[in-house]
Amino acid sequence: MSNERPPIPPFDREAAIKKVRLAEDGWNSRDPAKVKLAYTEDTRWRNRAEFANGRTEVEEFLTRKWNRELDYRLIKELWAFSDDRIAVRYAYEWHDDSGNWFRSYGNENWEFDANGLMKNRFASINDSPIKESDRLFRWSLGRRPDDHPGLSDLGI
Repeated sequence: MSNERPPIPPFDREAAIKKVRLAEDGWNSRDPAKVKLAYTEDTRWRNRAEFANGRTEVEEFLTRKWNRELDYRLIKELWAFSDDRIAVRYAYEWHDDSGNWFRSYGNENWEFDANGLMKNRFASINDSPIKESDRLFRWSLGRRPDDHPGLSDLGI
């Protein structure tokens, strides 16, 4: 398996937008073993108040996350970028095992190695309870359809 994960730095706007969409697609797969491959072996994460170091801890984290956050659907949007860094904002909807729905809002700062693997990921997230009838992300589980509105289009 190649250690290169295009697009690779330095990023231009088009490459940064593509990198964000590929990350969104990966996370919407809800497949921790697949998602962890976008990160360096020694990746460092801060996700809310939880820290993960390395792919094994990332996979364990994502497994716990998606066992708790059911019917997870995510939209990411580019906020800013530089040579090897990307900042995104995002929202995702999910429910717990009691059927309570949430929309979680967050920002992430990403740093990539020369092969396009993410070596640092710092995420800040807030959860907001919503009614099931207020959900906006209603596509079938998996990749968000290309014609589904993004965050700015939805006014989020």
